[in-house]
Amino acid sequence: MHAVVLVSGGAAVTPFTTPDAGARTGLAAGNTMTAVRAHLLRAGHAVFTAPARIGPGTVADDTGWQGFSDVPAELPAAMTINAAGTIADAGHALHTFLAHLTATFDLDRIDVVAHSMGGLFTRAALGQSRADPSVAPLSRLVTLGTPWSGSLLGDVLAGDIRLEDAHEDPATIAILEQSREYADRVSQGAAGQVSHAFLAGADGWNDTQRGALDDISVTLIGGSFFASADQPPTLWPHDGLVALRSASAREVSDAVLPRRTIHEVDDVHSIYLADRFGLSWDRALTWDPRVFDLIDGALRA
Repeated sequence: MHAVVLVSGGAAVTPFTTPDAGARTGLAAGNTMTAVRAHLLRAGHAVFTAPARIGPGTVADDTGWQGFSDVPAELPAAMTINAAGTIADAGHALHTFLAHLTATFDLDRIDVVAHSMGGLFTRAALGQSRADPSVAPLSRLVTLGTPWSGSLLGDVLAGDIRLEDAHEDPATIAILEQSREYADRVSQGAAGQVSHAFLAGADGWNDTQRGALDDISVTLIGGSFFASADQPPTLWPHDGLVALRSASAREVSDAVLPRRTIHEVDDVHSIYLADRFGLSWDRALTWDPRVFDLIDGALRA
């Protein structure tokens, strides 16, 4: 079987889903991946969603904003992503999950559609999976708002983005001001690793991933809803959490990312941000029909 695996991002709570079953109450694949999953199922793909939660453990439900319950199966903690933890730990859990899918559903090929830090988690998993015959080979990776070279949150914490860089844009100021509080409350290692210094700095994490994407076609889709200024490019334009420059991997070398296609849409990062700023959900990267068309094209390539 050829499967499409959906991988959600930082601080996401996401149920395990199969082509036949999702969460029976609430959003079937959580507030990140429900619309993408529904679209890909309608297009005839066999779609699975990787389980994720904030902190170690398993996923039975999400009692938070736009949550879910009554999941198809509660997979072990070893194959459940801690979406607030380190990239390496998340990658290890995702690798274990992909090995489980390969064996249980007799997969012979995998494509991944990843949102936000899910793209980094996937890259970390590839470092283990590409030489492991227990995991079906990955052919295509589509990243939606992935912070290839840093995020607003990580760069605020590192001191590389400052309030004055917001150029008095009220939404951007609010996002930057709340970054430290959010990191203190939620992060278990992720916030410090989603910075330019960690990912793209000298001897950064990106360079340690050379070779992992050599045989994989990568499509990068970034959001640019917030565009009140153009400097610094590490911030402007951005989707509320990730600058377009980072989502487009502009600073990632061909040695790390040799096969890339880049797209821009004027979206925000998530439906949470869409809700917060009075936008319809289809202006979020994982709920926008225009993005679905781009994903369809990437999976056909």
